[in-house]
Amino acid sequence: MARIIDGEKMNMVGKQVRKFRTEQKMSQHQLSAKLETIAVYICRGSISRIEDQTRTVSDIELWGLSRILDKPIQSFFED
Repeated sequence: MARIIDGEKMNMVGKQVRKFRTEQKMSQHQLSAKLETIAVYICRGSISRIEDQTRTVSDIELWGLSRILDKPIQSFFED
């Protein structure tokens, strides 16, 4: 089923994902590979779309991003 969201931004966490990833000097490909080790499958292209806020993020994906980037979930919602 397609996810439909009104507005330009499809998620609230993309900017923080990019910030946390680059702070750790991790490429999008590396992040994707690390997520795969905990059974969260987000390809490099989808990470790019999450970061530019053109793709939604599921709760499981946010959980995985939190674990791999070693940040509490709440920190993804802070600017």
